[in-house]
Amino acid sequence: MIKTFRGLIADGGQDTIVLHTNDGSVGYRITKFQLMPKEPGQDHHEHTVKIYKVNQSTVDNTVDFNDQTLLGVGYYQDAASQDNVTSTDIIFDKEIFNQDIYVTASDTVGAVPINYYIELEQIKLDLNENTVATLKDIRNIKRTATG
Repeated sequence: MIKTFRGLIADGGQDTIVLHTNDGSVGYRITKFQLMPKEPGQDHHEHTVKIYKVNQSTVDNTVDFNDQTLLGVGYYQDAASQDNVTSTDIIFDKEIFNQDIYVTASDTVGAVPINYYIELEQIKLDLNENTVATLKDIRNIKRTATG
């Protein structure tokens, strides 16, 4: 089963996508991640939109693939002038997770919002997969809390 989520996120904003269950028996994997400006062709944009496994205390445009809590990142750039080509770079992990995810957005040019669209494949987890996914999430939460 595919679940879809979409939203308009403000520059410097963070959205929570609630996925957790009481027993952790449902897992998810990102299958699609897309970005679209609120008013295409109207403004200059340089958005960095990231998907995390843990709540973020800071929203920025820094991308660090060594961060084990980072599930995906999208970079969107556009200009009002037709002389400049629009480009979007999207990279996401195929990791299975079973907890809430967090979407952040940073526009380095202006303070305009951007739309995001995420498709998640819903996966029934057996007890072993559930335990592994939950332990990874607990470890990431502890690692983030201790810095």
